Amino acid sequence: MSTSTVEPGTPIDVVLVKAGRTKLRYPASVESDDGTRLSVRAPWAAAGVRDFGFVRFEPGDVFTEHYWRDRWYAVKEVRGAGSVLKGWYCDITRPAVVRDGELIAEDLDLDLWVSADGATVLRLDEDEFAASGLSEHDPKAAARALAALDELELLAKLGKFTALID
Repeated sequence: MSTSTVEPGTPIDVVLVKAGRTKLRYPASVESDDGTRLSVRAPWAAAGVRDFGFVRFEPGDVFTEHYWRDRWYAVKEVRGAGSVLKGWYCDITRPAVVRDGELIAEDLDLDLWVSADGATVLRLDEDEFAASGLSEHDPKAAARALAALDELELLAKLGKFTALID
């Protein structure tokens, strides 16, 4: 694990990997990096609108994404038009790796949504996680992933979620 930092304002490609393949790659700008947590800002990277029912991600949305080199999750603050906070989308991932102008995070299929007011906390994609086979082929990673999801959910329900990114 590298503890070298990336200077604010530096362009970086965020690479989200799933099952050994690049799922999504998009450009971002480094906001801060303390050697453990790297924060980047990026516009909504997918084409068109993605409506989850509990939130819509759409062109014009801006994501401030926080990745840790020593934690099994990433927290993405989502703001819409006029910088209105929509909430936080959390990916359960292996600890992030930064190298050669890329921030690489391996998606482990579990997610958490926390609404802007903190009233809605949703565990997502547990069925995908179960189907991924991670529990069978890497039980230690599966246990870390579930513990990370539990930690984020508890912080959100206790009203302590934003302390992660302040």
